[in-house]
Amino acid sequence: MYTATIGLEVHAELKTKSKMFCGSKNDPHHGEPNTHICPVCVAHPGTLPVINKEAVKHVLKVGVALEGNIATFTEFDRKNYFYPDIPKGYQISQYKYPLVSGGTLAGVAITRVHLEEDTARSLHDQGKGSLVDYNRAGVPLMELVTEPVIHDAETAGRFGRELQLLLRTLNVSDANLEKGEMRVEVNISISKNDTLGTKVEVKNLNSFRAVENAIAYEIDRQSKLLDSGESVLQETRGWDEQKSLTFSQRLKETSEEYRYFPDPDLPKLDISSVPEFSLSRIKEELPELPEEKRLKYRNLGIPREQIELLISDKILMPFFNEIVESEPLKEDALKRAANYLTSDVLSLCANGARDLKIDAVGVFVELMEMLSEGEITSRVAKDILPEVVFNGQSPREIATERGLLQENDSDALKEIVGKILVDHPDVVSEYKAGKEQVLKFLVGQGMKATKGSANPSVLEEAFKKEIGVL
Repeated sequence: MYTATIGLEVHAELKTKSKMFCGSKNDPHHGEPNTHICPVCVAHPGTLPVINKEAVKHVLKVGVALEGNIATFTEFDRKNYFYPDIPKGYQISQYKYPLVSGGTLAGVAITRVHLEEDTARSLHDQGKGSLVDYNRAGVPLMELVTEPVIHDAETAGRFGRELQLLLRTLNVSDANLEKGEMRVEVNISISKNDTLGTKVEVKNLNSFRAVENAIAYEIDRQSKLLDSGESVLQETRGWDEQKSLTFSQRLKETSEEYRYFPDPDLPKLDISSVPEFSLSRIKEELPELPEEKRLKYRNLGIPREQIELLISDKILMPFFNEIVESEPLKEDALKRAANYLTSDVLSLCANGARDLKIDAVGVFVELMEMLSEGEITSRVAKDILPEVVFNGQSPREIATERGLLQENDSDALKEIVGKILVDHPDVVSEYKAGKEQVLKFLVGQGMKATKGSANPSVLEEAFKKEIGVL
């Protein structure tokens, strides 16, 4: 048996108004190709870069959230290589002095987190040749590198999902893999002892499922090579989603081949001298982190599966958090609110009605309270739910206007019950003969006749009482 050793390199495009070293709009996924560009980001001679302060702060926020070591000094370096999507012939990145060192997430140790500029986008499906769109060139790009402490695909996938959630919670990146806003590269080696095997890199995986599948494939591929007496080649490989396999792209470069050296056009940064970068200020600005939310919601009795849905959905998370923080609910009503949000509301949002707004929290809470107090049935709650959460209408006003408030008075139901029994004498006979399950049919008819406003338990007792005197 071989032991797999896996490290991850994750790139995430940061949410800033402008690019990393110029004033061009940071909007690489919208607009016509080569419209969000300027002489700086397309490397015209004589232009000089200027550091984006907000991008630096975003990375420092990530570092604080990871409980990493924040640099007091940093600098930017030139990473030299030639490719059509690198307009300068080098990429401005960080080498010896990253902004963040150390830290952990989801039980995985972090090596470093640094800041660089993104490359342009090469388009290879544009007819006979290839084209380059420079809208992405110069976009602020965070790179996070883990320690080689992962040993299976599941752990790697879990780490990637947790990092995506953290970046979204901090509002530093949208981190959509399908748009390339977050890209994952895996380094995999296998061995039968404590020494590391030959490292193979698989680049630009665009889903967490692809990360897991690529790791599983590489472990199997490398194992078969070693079993047959062959060597594993140190190389960079790509992932073919359709064929579910990796393929060779090029030999793996080493850091020496990039010929790093400090960028002479950019100043050294004394992080400790910038007030906005002070550790205390950044900590004050951090929102409640995912693990803190998990603990809080667990203490409220919310099931684990629902917690994960609530904290990972960018629409449900602020809505439910507002309920917890601002709208005191009894435990049963709070659990019911979590259940409705992660089932019925989530389903409605998935069908296109994604206009759930924070200002609907009050009326949604009113709906949950009415349900808990038995003023309306679950059927009524589900029927009027869209009007409540998307239109902000009062559930009490809707229920009152439409006669949907739950009827708990058995005497008031007597006339409806009597009519149903007259209309279904055969069912009455079956019940009297001992077939008690037919009572559910009668209750269903009663709910239909009352438009769901009758209390099912009261209705059932009313049927039993009336049948008893027939």
